[in-house]
Amino acid sequence: MNVAKIREKVAFTILGLITLLVVIPILLTIFYVVKNGAGAVSWEFLTQPPRAGMKQGGIFPAIVGTILLIIGTMLFSLPLGILSAIYLVEYAKDNLFTRLIKLSVVNLSGIPSIVYGLFGFTLFVVILRFGTSILAGSLTLAIMSLPVIITATKEALESVPFSFREISLSLGASRWQTIRYCVLPYAIPGILTGTVLSLSRAAGETAPILFTVAAFYLPRLPHSIFDQVMALPYHLYVISTQVPNMPMKLSFATGLVLIGLVFLMNLVSIILRAHYRKKKLW
Repeated sequence: MNVAKIREKVAFTILGLITLLVVIPILLTIFYVVKNGAGAVSWEFLTQPPRAGMKQGGIFPAIVGTILLIIGTMLFSLPLGILSAIYLVEYAKDNLFTRLIKLSVVNLSGIPSIVYGLFGFTLFVVILRFGTSILAGSLTLAIMSLPVIITATKEALESVPFSFREISLSLGASRWQTIRYCVLPYAIPGILTGTVLSLSRAAGETAPILFTVAAFYLPRLPHSIFDQVMALPYHLYVISTQVPNMPMKLSFATGLVLIGLVFLMNLVSIILRAHYRKKKLW
């Protein structure tokens, strides 16, 4: 066996060990949550509002509130993020200004979520007077999600071979027709990945909704986008730290439902990605 083969084996072994070091703690965490929370998950827990100071009943208002926030975040962030990425990749010239924009988008992905929460509170709750509401919370989470969606969409568009564009334009198609029919269909898997990642992060965030939408205890469903709602991540924080003598199984059950919701989103994304990848021509 030559030296190159030995180095390759050593490298693969090290990478495998590193992967195990990352995956095992995650699997143990999920196992621990399932073990301690599965017994408390029931039909009543999923469909009833909380009672008796949140020590009894269920988490239905928090589930509905989380779903509404995810939908609102998607409605605000997805069109703007995809259109922004299309402009940066397909229309914008490569100059200092566009390079600064691209660098800023990447840097915005690393800003702590609490900063987005303070920004959303100042802009949407105080200045625009939306109040602590679904609208303010969704807009705040949408701003937080935009950098990930723009970056993922940009990389997905750039992965489509340039020859697709050349052939379409040479046949007389307009720039937009080329993007619509020859680029976007093949970039959808990458766009879906970025979208689900950003929405999954938004679904589990506490800090941004703490200032803009989350209610401590609100055992009813909202009637408009200007109402407050309970949300699973904030509800989990409240019952784990703010409510005395709270049964731990309820905290773990709430965490399990949140994990299940995120897992369901990722499962849908995987199915859609597999469907669109079958249509790739390269």
